[in-house]
Amino acid sequence: MAKYRICLMPGDGIGNDVMEAARIVLDKLALDADYVNAEIGWTCWERYGDALPQATIDILAESDCALFGAITSKPHVKGYRSPIVRLRSLFQLYVNLRPCKAYEGNPLNYRDDIDLVVFRENTEGLYAGVEFYPLPDALRSLEELNAYREEDVAISMRVFTRKGCRRILESAFRWARDHNRHRVTVVHKANVLRCTGGMFLEEAEEVAKSYPDLEWNTANVDAMTMWLLKNPDQYDVIVTSNLFGDIISDECAQLVGGLGFASSGNIGDALAIFEPTHGSAPKYAGQYKVNPMAMILSVRQMLDWLGEGRRMRALDDAITTVIAEGAHRTYDAGGSAGTLDVARAVVEQID
Repeated sequence: MAKYRICLMPGDGIGNDVMEAARIVLDKLALDADYVNAEIGWTCWERYGDALPQATIDILAESDCALFGAITSKPHVKGYRSPIVRLRSLFQLYVNLRPCKAYEGNPLNYRDDIDLVVFRENTEGLYAGVEFYPLPDALRSLEELNAYREEDVAISMRVFTRKGCRRILESAFRWARDHNRHRVTVVHKANVLRCTGGMFLEEAEEVAKSYPDLEWNTANVDAMTMWLLKNPDQYDVIVTSNLFGDIISDECAQLVGGLGFASSGNIGDALAIFEPTHGSAPKYAGQYKVNPMAMILSVRQMLDWLGEGRRMRALDDAITTVIAEGAHRTYDAGGSAGTLDVARAVVEQID
C-alpha cells in the first residue's frame, strides 16, 4: 500500500499542460504515492452543471493532499461559483500560503533579495459568500438604503470570527518560528473597517504573546502595497485577511517574476491542495508554451507539507539551478522553451 494518496485535478486550459509537467517531476522523485485523477472546473460545469462534482469531493475526502492546475472562471453565469472557493470552505482549508522568493538568474525579478511568505486567511472575509441581491426585507428597512430602488443595491458582507482570525495568525507566527523567520507583519484596515479589522488586531496581540522571540508589526493594507515596492527586503512573513491577501500576494508574485513563478497552498488540518496561482489561459491550452515553474513550485510546497524534506530540497536545488543557468526559459521570461522542456530540465538536475 502506498504511503500517500494524492488527488490530481488538472482543471481547464493550461491546467492540463502544467499538470503534465508536474507528473514528469513527480515520476522522477519516485514519491511513494498513488495518484488519483479528478475532474473540476468549467468543463465539469458544461458536462454536469456543476464545476465541483460530488465524485471529486469524495476523492478528496479520501486523499492526503491534492495538486490543482487551473480553472476557467465564469463570474456572470447564473449559479456558477468558483470550485476552489467552495473547496476551501468545504474542507476548511483556512490557510492560503504563498511563498514569494526571487530565484537568482530570473530576469523578471523586481529585486534579487526578496524572500517573503504571505499567509492569507482562506475561508472568511469578503469571500465568505454572504451576499444579498435583491435585498431581503430586513435590510430594505435600513435608513441608508431607503433612497434606492431594490434593484439598485447589492450587498456583500465581510465576515470575521475570532476563531478564523486566531487560526490564521497562529499559523503565520508558528510557521515563522519553525522556519527561522524573524518578523511577522499583520496587514489590516482597522482605521476604517473598525469591527472586523479591530478583531483581527486584537487576536494578533494575543497570539504574539506566545512568540516573544519574534518581532511583529502592523501595516494598513494601502500603505503595505506601497512599502512592498519600496522596501520588499524588509518583509519576512505577512499575514492578513482573505481579500487583502489575494491582492497582496499577487503583488508579491510580480516582484519575483509574475504568476508563472507563483505557487500556493490551501491548507487545513486534514487536507491540503497545492496550486499555481495563474489562470487557465484557454488560448494557450495544449500548446505547451506556458511557464510550469509555478506548478513545479507547488509540488515543492506539497513535499514540504508532507514532510518529504529530502525530496523537497532536491527539487528546490534543481529549480534553483535551472533558473540560474537560464537555458530553459519560457516565453514570459524571454525564452523559447516549452512547458515540458522546463520540466525535463528540472528533472535532469535531480540526483
